[in-house]
Amino acid sequence: MSKKDLEKVNTETSAETKEKAEKPKKNLKKLKYGSAFFTVIALVTAIVVVINLMAGMVSKRYPIKIDLTADKRYELSDETISVLQNLDKDIDITVAMEKSLFENMSAYYESMYRQYGINAEVPYNMIPVLLEKYSMYAEQGKGSVSVRYVNIDKDPDVLTKYSKYYNGSIENGAIVVYADERVEVIPSDDVLGMIKADQASMQSGSPSFVFAGESTLTSAIMNVTDAHPVKAAVVKTMNGETIYGESDAHYVETLENSLLTKNGYSCTDVDIKTDDISPEEYDLIVIASPTTDFTEDIIEKLDAFLYNGGKYDRNLIYIPQINSTELNNINAFLADWNIEIENNFIMDDQYAVSQITNIMLCIDDADTVGAVPNAALPIIAPYSREVKILDKNNDNVVKSVLRSYDNSFIGDMLTGETGTERGAHSVAVLSSREHAEQFNTYKSNVLVIGSSFMTSSEIITQTSAYNNANVLIGIFNNMTGKESGTVIPEKALQQSYIAPTQQQAKIISIVLEWVIPALVAVIGLFVLLRRRNR
Repeated sequence: MSKKDLEKVNTETSAETKEKAEKPKKNLKKLKYGSAFFTVIALVTAIVVVINLMAGMVSKRYPIKIDLTADKRYELSDETISVLQNLDKDIDITVAMEKSLFENMSAYYESMYRQYGINAEVPYNMIPVLLEKYSMYAEQGKGSVSVRYVNIDKDPDVLTKYSKYYNGSIENGAIVVYADERVEVIPSDDVLGMIKADQASMQSGSPSFVFAGESTLTSAIMNVTDAHPVKAAVVKTMNGETIYGESDAHYVETLENSLLTKNGYSCTDVDIKTDDISPEEYDLIVIASPTTDFTEDIIEKLDAFLYNGGKYDRNLIYIPQINSTELNNINAFLADWNIEIENNFIMDDQYAVSQITNIMLCIDDADTVGAVPNAALPIIAPYSREVKILDKNNDNVVKSVLRSYDNSFIGDMLTGETGTERGAHSVAVLSSREHAEQFNTYKSNVLVIGSSFMTSSEIITQTSAYNNANVLIGIFNNMTGKESGTVIPEKALQQSYIAPTQQQAKIISIVLEWVIPALVAVIGLFVLLRRRNR
């Protein structure tokens, strides 16, 4: 072999040796990067799983869903959140219908509106979403709220445990709120009424809706958790005849249902003549807008109730009818408590809303009213009669609670003449009689409010515009010794919003939880295979 051939062989051998040496290095490099890739994938997957688990655990105690609607319809009010966070009892909420039916209800009513050429969204699906929020916020306190949906036709025994605590029947579509052997039932009609259409807006073809569901549900929770509910006898009839006119029925019903019942008062409709209104059974008597005078024996019944065998500790609320004047026995009863209702209206051409008879009020006794959430909101008393304090030599303690501004003046109901003298006039007066027993003092109270229009639903429900609801409930609670209540505002719903239906929400959930992760995994696998085959 020549020298030239030997060099050629050595060169080829050296190249082959070098190639064999570099091949393990290249394989080692591929293995190194491949292992790193799988390690990163494993770590990312582990982190995602841990984050999801932590988010699931956190969401049970702290709501993390974001409400993007303009009217914040899927969020609870601060008042309700405070009630839930301060619960110290376990609440069971049983909805006597399947959860999917709320979506069906929305579709049904929306189709009905379309038949009349009205495009409207009726979001009954808000109810199950908000019930979920009730459970979430309650977890932040000592109590809990558990919610379940049942078909009582298929499983009627589910409501058996409530029957011994509730005298009425529980029908399909109702919502049962239970705690510590106390039951509050929201009938199906009231569940349907949680979405209310404004009639005036309906006529315009552009309906607006109000959601009353939160106020109804939260009030039911407060009612079953109130340790000392006040029992109120609401006088509706006298010897079978209604005591108030048809035009006043609205104000009486709102006073009973939107103020008293919704704030934990246990109300019973009574006949002032035939029913036994015993101080052992009731804490409070409510008489609103009577158009007929009471007989002397009824007045004696009221006196006996307030005297309570010398123990006192009973209460009465009286609101006069707008123009009834010849109620001599009732007037004599009030005069015995140092109170007189004048035959005039209070007017104000400076501190009034829209017209001079819709006067604005000042708080005259802050202790009787108590704290209100927003003291800047006005208190209005349309067509209020003047309530006068009589100066008598007796033991009654009488004070003005609400009054008009110093700019107000008087208009005579009988002659129509208006006075020229300006000054403040009382609209709500509280009279008390006390009884001392050892170290305790008991007292009975008579509260007179000059305007039945103060309890109009148009005013009471607008808690973001007027202070009537909070002020009146504050007076009632302080007078009766009831634990402080909370007025839950109703929510005005806007018709333009971004809100997925339950079906849409389900699709979005599938896309986010399964489709997108699957696409990421496929793309990652494709990239991996392509890099391996290079």
